[in-house]
Amino acid sequence: MDKLIKLLRTNARISDSELAVMLGTTEEEVKARIKELEDKKIIKGYSTVFDEDFVSKDYVRAIIELKVTPKAQVGYDEIAREIAQYSEVESVYLVSGGYDLSVMLRCHSLKEVSDYVAQRLATIDGVVSTTTHFFLQKYKESGIMLIDEDKDERVLQ
Repeated sequence: MDKLIKLLRTNARISDSELAVMLGTTEEEVKARIKELEDKKIIKGYSTVFDEDFVSKDYVRAIIELKVTPKAQVGYDEIAREIAQYSEVESVYLVSGGYDLSVMLRCHSLKEVSDYVAQRLATIDGVVSTTTHFFLQKYKESGIMLIDEDKDERVLQ
């Protein structure tokens, strides 16, 4: 993996000057390389991992497993693109195993998840079945621990 990309995956907020020192190059070369990676759509965006309870406790996250019938000439791509267009959808993956697509949702309520599955996913031509799983607790995301590692609330003092 490209060393610059590896550093940005760890922390996308590292300054160009810090990256230059870490890579043994100039700040201008780092800026040019980042621009090239963005122009080529290798870097597709930047995101922040945050404590969702701090932002809002009013979200429900779910993973939906889908069995689908791939379409001639386009396979799974057309169905995946159709699913990805909805604002509730955070991620769509083609996966191996007992189902074909994995869809991650972020909704305001269980009802909203239910409506999305019943009114949007189930009506897509080629969707054979769905299985919905709800997130109960997030411990780690994008390599970042989200819980206090030193604190174990199960231990009585």
